[in-house]
Amino acid sequence: MLIPVPAALGYPALGALVFGESTGLPVPGETALITAGGLAAAGHLALPVVVVIAIVAAVTGDTLGYWIGRRRGRAFLLRDGFMADHRRRAVTRADRFFARRGTATVFVSRFIPGVRVVAAVMAGATRMPWRRFALANTLGAIVWATTVAGLAYLLGPSGAAMLAVGGLAFGGLALTGGWWRQRRRGSTPRSVAASA
Repeated sequence: MLIPVPAALGYPALGALVFGESTGLPVPGETALITAGGLAAAGHLALPVVVVIAIVAAVTGDTLGYWIGRRRGRAFLLRDGFMADHRRRAVTRADRFFARRGTATVFVSRFIPGVRVVAAVMAGATRMPWRRFALANTLGAIVWATTVAGLAYLLGPSGAAMLAVGGLAFGGLALTGGWWRQRRRGSTPRSVAASA
């Protein structure tokens, strides 16, 4: 069961978390949307207001993330220091990827945990044209907010709570898997050099 949340707290919390995640912060924006959908099903929040707040927060957060990436992201990612080689390779791959599939990437990334957090910043860092980004971003936010909140609403409070916990667990596993894969890649050159 979801804990009842007053609208005066629930709506701002939803907006802040979705906005934060969209700008590139590792906060549970989608989990907040799922929870809000469950609270709407329980009568604590209004579903149309939940959807509108999530759309506005996602679009504005991604827009800020895009401009951060556009103004400072590339220089930040290409700087010397911790994991410089990995960051530079990621920028090179992102340049090619966004050049070919930028619009689809921005739209679809809204539905992918982990990718959702970095997509707007990378779109800006790779100099994706603003109009293409804005269109894909707005459409993606509308479809995402409507689908996720609507699904949580249909599942009801208990189903939404299970979906939210599952999403957090999946996100944790994805982060752990990415960290482990990066650690293994980072240790390979040293082990090869040691055996030579």
